[in-house]
This record gives sequence, C-alpha cells and structure tokens, in this order.
Amino acid sequence: MATIVRQNGLTPIQETNEVKSFLKERGIDYDHWKVPHNASNLTDKEVLVDTEKEELLKKLDDRFETLKAKEGYQSRDLIVLHPNVSGLNEMLAKFDKVHYHTDEEVRYIVDGSGVFGFAFKDEKFLVHVYKDDFISVPRNTNHWFYLDDKKRIKAVRYFQDMSGWVPNYVEETNSLD
Repeated sequence: MATIVRQNGLTPIQETNEVKSFLKERGIDYDHWKVPHNASNLTDKEVLVDTEKEELLKKLDDRFETLKAKEGYQSRDLIVLHPNVSGLNEMLAKFDKVHYHTDEEVRYIVDGSGVFGFAFKDEKFLVHVYKDDFISVPRNTNHWFYLDDKKRIKAVRYFQDMSGWVPNYVEETNSLD
C-alpha cells in the first residue's frame, strides 16, 4: 500500500482511501490491485527470463484488457530490476532527475517497491509504491523515480504510444526541501 511523504514534516499519508483522494486531487490515478495468487511463483523470483516475463504478463492480462478498453492502451511490458541487473545505476540515473513525458506513465507494481517524486507549482511530495499498487502519472507532469533501499521492483508498464515515453528533463530539484 502506497505511502505519501510530504514537505515540511507533514504527517505521511498511508490509508488507501486517503492516498487515493490526495493523488486524485492532483490528477494522479492510484489504485490497489492485488496480484493474483497464481502469479506468486513468478513474482517471488528475483530474476525472470523472457518466457517467464511473458507468462507473468499473461497472468495479469485481465488488468491490461480493462485498461485497453477503458483508456486505449496498446501495449505493455514487464520491467524487472534488482541489484544484479547490469548497468542498474546508469539506467536509474535517467529517471531520478525531474522530467515529464508527453504520454502517461502507468505502472502496476507486482513485486518490490520504489518511489515516485512529484513537483507541482507549489508542492512536492513522494509516493512510495509497493506490490499491488497501480499508479498513473498524467502526461506533462513533472516527476522523478528511484528505487528504495531494497533496489528491487517488478512493474508492468502500460503504453498508449511508445514515442511519448521519452523523458523531457526540466530545471527542478528532486528534493522535498
């Protein structure tokens, strides 16, 4: 279940309905979707080969079909990050700077955890996402992402248009200060 960390030492938000409400007020879609039990044999593994990634995606296809019908998503993939991924720090360095995309950034966390940061005009906050969390960052929203101390995440990425997913960097600090 996601946790929101806010500026100026404000109390973190952890209760699901409060998280949903806080994010919705800022145009960010959030939900809590339980990963099916029949997927645990794959979500529990640190490393997945391509055939296992595809098998896991198929076990989650009901979510994809819903998003295709409701939001027009065309494709999806599974990203699996862990400490033994070659070039992990270089890969993550692309996303830990404040940026935006011209398409939505949609993630369904099926294992592990990470942190999205958001920079709005008068407010910055972090959303720590965990297994079963679904988050959709609206297009043109300044944000950043990094892995937490566990350095492990499996996330389904949903796309309407791959060309809109290029990061556009902005002059903004990713600190809550």
